[in-house]
Amino acid sequence: MNLTNNYFMKIKTILLALLLSTSFVGASYANYQDGLDAYNRGDYKTALNELGPLVLDGNATAQFNLGLVYENATGILKDDKEAVKWYQLSADQGNAQAQNSLGWMYENGNGVLRDYKKAVKWYQLSANQGNATAQNNLGWMYSEGTGVLKDDKKAVKWYQLSADQGNATAQHNLALKYAYGEGVFKDYKEAVEWYRKAADQGNAGAQSNLGVMYARGTGVLKDDKQAVKWYRKAANKGYSYAQYNLGDMYENGIGVLKSHRKALKWYRKAADQGLPDAQLVSAKLAIRVIEENLIEDLTEKKKSEGYKEIAKLVSSLYENTEATAEMREEAKELWNKYELHRY
Repeated sequence: MNLTNNYFMKIKTILLALLLSTSFVGASYANYQDGLDAYNRGDYKTALNELGPLVLDGNATAQFNLGLVYENATGILKDDKEAVKWYQLSADQGNAQAQNSLGWMYENGNGVLRDYKKAVKWYQLSANQGNATAQNNLGWMYSEGTGVLKDDKKAVKWYQLSADQGNATAQHNLALKYAYGEGVFKDYKEAVEWYRKAADQGNAGAQSNLGVMYARGTGVLKDDKQAVKWYRKAANKGYSYAQYNLGDMYENGIGVLKSHRKALKWYRKAADQGLPDAQLVSAKLAIRVIEENLIEDLTEKKKSEGYKEIAKLVSSLYENTEATAEMREEAKELWNKYELHRY
């Protein structure tokens, strides 16, 4: 794509963001409609002339939407500093979404120097207006003691407010608080209820944890098939812990027909994401499969290829900073015992 086309796409994307700003009245609405008509017929110059002043005149919604474009765009359009600029202008006018987004930029140091206290400030202002995302974010800051003194009770308060509005992340976070008894009395049934609400919305962490509750019979009747169901949902979304747990179910034939092949498949997916437990278990199971011929049609060529994969796993485990000293020692023992340096 040449420079002219890049510029063209940049203008078109900015205009699209401005068209999301619909809270206009009177003359402003007329400008908006004229701009929309021009955009739809491909006359972007006219559209920009009509819509641009809405941002410059201080429309908070338009400013926020423009900030979103700069933050979430790719290529030449992405500009976190420009996003912060427009979020700030909108947030200063009291736009709750912009306040939350500005808090996020400060928390992560995107387009601005990282400042947890300022992140808390903007999350608080947004949360006070009822913004569910900001309420969850503020709860997280209290839970972690980031930018504010750690306070699990306040974390629960904000998670609850957000969760009651249907925020799946907050529902999952609230469930964790009940499961571990942080800021509330430990209540596994309540944890299961919130895990389920978040899981039903597709939250992978909640789906995985709901699977754990079914597998253990904690807060719910033990049900291995339900555990597998929820592990699978999370695993298919790429959630490494669920992939590991699903591999364990297949390896041991719990809730599913025993299958070393499928166990290896899921262990490997988790291992490829750097989960040290999965790296170790994958290597050990793969060795068993080869040594004991646990999978049919395992040719010498496939065995050789298998050992190459085992060598990669063991090497990755040994270099994994999240692995325990015991894990790295076991990796070393496997490396030496099976002479994996040959592969």
